[in-house]
Amino acid sequence: MSMFGDGLDAAVQKAFTRPAPKTAGPQMRYLVKQLGGTRAVARMLRVSQRTVERYVKDQIRKPRPDLAARLEREVKKRWQPQVRARARQKAATVSGIVLDARARMGYTAPIGSTDQDRVRHLTVALPPQYAARLFDAQEQGAGDARLREIAAEALKKVYFQDGGRRAGSLEEVRFTDVEHLEFEL
Repeated sequence: MSMFGDGLDAAVQKAFTRPAPKTAGPQMRYLVKQLGGTRAVARMLRVSQRTVERYVKDQIRKPRPDLAARLEREVKKRWQPQVRARARQKAATVSGIVLDARARMGYTAPIGSTDQDRVRHLTVALPPQYAARLFDAQEQGAGDARLREIAAEALKKVYFQDGGRRAGSLEEVRFTDVEHLEFEL
């Protein structure tokens, strides 16, 4: 599970203007329309083509929990692409993104400062350039480790250094043991 990637997706999904289909039949019909056929949907969901056809015709209504989760994830990934793109674009150019996290944070700094890692709960508004970097990295398939690095760098600049007004000698921020993570556009 990708905590950072899923968090970015959840933030963007709050911008949807219409709810995505909730039940298996409409979800399956939506995916068949998007992918242009039952065979492609079957391959993507790792089920038989016949199974997909039976959901499309409402002959089966209740998927197993693992299939239900895959189905919902794939539908939400494709739902309202223009709305999703506009929300990302606005965050990356105008409004930025809010990071709400409870995690172990510490930093590397010169001797004599308190750099002890500790669990902190921070809610920090990150400027648009960090939203842009997070979304760009996510679209290029970056893993959680890379997204965490970008978030840590953003926290270093915006929170710990207060945009250059303090802690100028701070070298690196560590952002580990994430207990809670949420993004808000």
